[in-house]
Amino acid sequence: MTMDPARQIIEDGAVAVLGDKIAAVGTTRKILATFNAKQEIDASRKVIMPGLIDGHAHAGHALVKSLGANQLNAWNDACYKIYQEGSDEEFWYADGQLSALERLKCGTTTSVTLLGGGDNIMRVDDAVYGSAHCKATQKVGIREFLAVGPGKLPFPKRFVRWDGDSRQDVMVNFERQMKVTEELIHRWHRQGNSNISICVAFPTYNPADDTSIQTLNDIKSMARDARLLSKKYKLLFVQDGHKKGTILFAHKEMDLLGPEAVFAHNIDITAEEIDLCRQTNTKIVHNPSAIFSIIGRCPVPELLDAGVTVFLGSDGVAPDRSYDMFRHMFQCMHYHRTFFHDPSYLPAGKIIEMVTIDAAKGLGLENEIGSLEVGKKADIILVDMYKPHLYPLNMAPYRIAHYANGGDVDTVIVNGKILMENRQVKSVVESDVLDLAQKMIDKAIDRTQLQSLKELPDRFWGHSKF
Repeated sequence: MTMDPARQIIEDGAVAVLGDKIAAVGTTRKILATFNAKQEIDASRKVIMPGLIDGHAHAGHALVKSLGANQLNAWNDACYKIYQEGSDEEFWYADGQLSALERLKCGTTTSVTLLGGGDNIMRVDDAVYGSAHCKATQKVGIREFLAVGPGKLPFPKRFVRWDGDSRQDVMVNFERQMKVTEELIHRWHRQGNSNISICVAFPTYNPADDTSIQTLNDIKSMARDARLLSKKYKLLFVQDGHKKGTILFAHKEMDLLGPEAVFAHNIDITAEEIDLCRQTNTKIVHNPSAIFSIIGRCPVPELLDAGVTVFLGSDGVAPDRSYDMFRHMFQCMHYHRTFFHDPSYLPAGKIIEMVTIDAAKGLGLENEIGSLEVGKKADIILVDMYKPHLYPLNMAPYRIAHYANGGDVDTVIVNGKILMENRQVKSVVESDVLDLAQKMIDKAIDRTQLQSLKELPDRFWGHSKF
């Protein structure tokens, strides 16, 4: 399943890889007749397709997971406490490894990840945290865009730094966070053979909030600085949490839209805002499994019909979702079909495009990844179809979009390197990743005294609502 411009599906197909690139795509007979392979991977009864792309997620969430999930405010509080007060360098390394490992095993080869989340909590008081995340992701071997930038007003913000059991509280202003962002750009953005890219993140502000003239002027000044930084280094510019009115506000007050802008969520946005995205070629990430998509609706069919590039994101693994992009594909289809009471919306082919070639276009990488074409990076996954829920072996796109899940991914190749084969991960020892993750979240919970958020709440059993 090539996802090339013709959307070719080649029965008995094969792919030849030379170095980090795709050398040929065709029938097995033709490929074997042309190439004397040093190594062959048996892909019989499997679908060969491009690696999946997760357009929006959050570092830290893999360890926090469902802590306090029964109440949104409690979960946000857990993120705030742990990210700003309970985490250290090893926490962000452990979370980075766990996130990358889960993605790898679910066939996601590229992701966009904000360094923090919850209520715009970004761990950018020091570059060691972002660097720890990048080192972990690089070790697992997948491709990633790490989004870093200032948090939301007010400033300064208090962060806690740990040296063993020794705690130090520090106050961090906007300028410091911008300096750390630039330091991470220099240190990590596409350095050497790294799969790591950096993009600039800036909080989404709501015009409905009670904003004084002085506060508005501060927001505009900070937005200008963040946008200039992204343009200086020609980076993606990322915003999280858009909803009705915020895109118009970002355009009129801060001039933030543009072809390198990637906006996440976008619930209940207006026809005017859809048209602004079209005019400016602003990219949209839809997170169908997110809480935001319960509170409101991202008008995906309307955006697509207007000609806007839309791709899918997981929104991270908290508090009630995973990194399995197959799950989010399925959720997306049924989410919008239910809204319109019409099963013809969002065909399986469109959904697969939204996690492959459309997502690559959204990240400005359509000439590098997103499809199986000669000269592109060899980011390839094999989905094992020899299973009851995927048989009979026909109509591959329907099987992938409607029935497959992350556990069906057999082999993952990124940049021509085999990272997983026959479900066995080659780049890291899984048990070591899992053990470190457990150790780090236990330590963070102890530091922040959030043990109570692990308990089941009243009305958990036997009631229709918490």
